[in-house]
Amino acid sequence: MAKLTLKNVYKKYDHKKKRRKKDKENDYFAVNNLSLDCEDGEFIGILGPSGCGKTTTLRMIAGLEDITAGDIFIGDRRINDLHPKDRNIGLAFENYALYPPLTVYENIAFNLRAKGLSNAEVDERVKRIAPLLKVEELLNMRPAALSGGQKQRVNIARAIVRNPDILLLDEPLSHLDGKMRQQLRMEIKRLHNEIESTTIYVTHDQLEAMSLADRIAIMDLGVLQQFGTPSEIYDNPANEFVASFIGEPPMNILTTTIIHHENDFYFTFEDSELRIVVPQRYYDIVKDGMKVRVGVRPTDIYVGGPDSKGTPVRVAVFEDLCTERRIGIRVGDELVMLITEDETKYEQGDLIRLEVNGEKTHLFDLETGNRIQ
Repeated sequence: MAKLTLKNVYKKYDHKKKRRKKDKENDYFAVNNLSLDCEDGEFIGILGPSGCGKTTTLRMIAGLEDITAGDIFIGDRRINDLHPKDRNIGLAFENYALYPPLTVYENIAFNLRAKGLSNAEVDERVKRIAPLLKVEELLNMRPAALSGGQKQRVNIARAIVRNPDILLLDEPLSHLDGKMRQQLRMEIKRLHNEIESTTIYVTHDQLEAMSLADRIAIMDLGVLQQFGTPSEIYDNPANEFVASFIGEPPMNILTTTIIHHENDFYFTFEDSELRIVVPQRYYDIVKDGMKVRVGVRPTDIYVGGPDSKGTPVRVAVFEDLCTERRIGIRVGDELVMLITEDETKYEQGDLIRLEVNGEKTHLFDLETGNRIQ
């Protein structure tokens, strides 16, 4: 295993492509000034929506894409100009790309034979890796006889049998059904703990990133938005994009006007009676009439009890998921979601008292979307 470092890495494509309007801000860079430090043995998730630059980043690390500017290091070795085969990187894509005529054994052994290893060493490595991926019973089978989950296990086995310094996984679970994704996700985490390889895992699925990664790099429009542990990103999002991207349901984010009444400040909302007391920690930055965006997670909004002094609101949506219930209420034109484990069932139009944990709110700048505090 080895440390992986990206310093001010850019990738710009010459050909024109369909882009979102905000792409203009990035001068059409697929990856824009990306810097990351990944420690030895660390599991890093690269997370973001389609087209954010995460797979392009992975391909630049692997040497499958040229770098427009910047540097990539594995340990102390700059690898910008190294051929992919000389980088000692294991790579598994979402497409299995197994060789149909070859057995599972020969698919795993293919790169080892290409490197000229002896038959004895090839056999030792394949038989050492096969149990880790639970494919030892499949070694004599051909890919056509395998399930999707089995094919992906073979694909990953082929990547790690080379003893790579860096293991790159590009959305390896995207083609699998829900149950198989969950099973293989746990296997990938177990495998990482056993082989202790520095692993970079690209995904658009926040659950995969949050459950697997030691730290997560969240990207949008080619730009790194935040890099931190799952708890840091969830509890202290750097901006409105991260706040709304992480969490299911996502964070409720509303435009608010802050008013001062008697000795307190309150968050108020257009066309709504809802008022939330502004926490004391914001008092040095807020003022009467100030407009900001305020965010609060669904788990920090509650249905008040019989003696609650919360704002009376009517239920707009109710979802019973058995393990939890989701209630949607209207705040002006916005639908605000809350999560409760209470087993009470509601109908559309039912009146409830809404309470909000003001201490768990987040403030975002109205113009930039960056977190204020």
